[in-house]
Amino acid sequence: MKLKNGLLLLLTATIWGVAFVAQSVGMAYVEPFTFNGIRSIIGGLVLLPVIALFGKKGAAISPEQRKKERKALITGGIACGLMLCAASNFQQFGVRYTTVGKAGFITACYIILVPILGLFLKKKCAPAIWGAVAMSAAGLYLLCIEGEGFSISKGDSLVFICAVLFSIHILVIDYYSPMTDGVKLSCIQFFVCGLLSLVLMVIFEEPRLGDILAGWGPILYAGIMSCGVAYTLQIVGQKGVNPTIASLILSLESSISVLAGWVILGQRLSGRQLIGCAVMFGAILLAQVCSTGS
Repeated sequence: MKLKNGLLLLLTATIWGVAFVAQSVGMAYVEPFTFNGIRSIIGGLVLLPVIALFGKKGAAISPEQRKKERKALITGGIACGLMLCAASNFQQFGVRYTTVGKAGFITACYIILVPILGLFLKKKCAPAIWGAVAMSAAGLYLLCIEGEGFSISKGDSLVFICAVLFSIHILVIDYYSPMTDGVKLSCIQFFVCGLLSLVLMVIFEEPRLGDILAGWGPILYAGIMSCGVAYTLQIVGQKGVNPTIASLILSLESSISVLAGWVILGQRLSGRQLIGCAVMFGAILLAQVCSTGS
């Protein structure tokens, strides 16, 4: 693997990890639907020049094939956008009630949930994945269950639902991405997610322009850096890199979210919670290593 590619993927993971801080800080200014609506529209706009610069040139294909690809792009973009809207908004509501470090690790459960959900689509799942599942469950217990009573916080529950939805989102992308251009697919999904979130904003929230302008920092970071820049860096960084190695580097997002929450927001985790993070990170690594043979 080229050092340049590895550094680009590490930068991507760093941007995504710090984005949890932006999401948390953003809640001090605007409501969740408002935040996600604006950030997603910004993300879609950022990808438009990327498509213009790096988009695939028109290949010599039949009109029928072109029509088929266009249909897959539109259908896939809408389907991905619907799932992204659901997942990102559950995450945004969850970040309100939990720390960014916990949110980062719970969200990372999608790495383990994807192969499990894939069983329903008749996709093979390596036996060792079940070991990763058990480790993940133990890590989640240490990270989220506090005190003697068996209870889980509202925020942790919402973020776990987000992880399940992101797992489905990944499977939807896995289905449509071979049929069309990945950057265009992502661009459409951002616009769909943004428009739906803005509709929900109008129905359930009372956005104020002054609040949006006051929260310009976290909103722009989440839109430009997390959605637009990081996705583009991932596309460039993954070229010629083993997918498993790429996923391992990108999974550092969860660890970076803990560091970012500690350094920027002063959110410290207890010793028990840090052990939970370590166990979950081990589960993530195991799941990625196992995926090599699948």
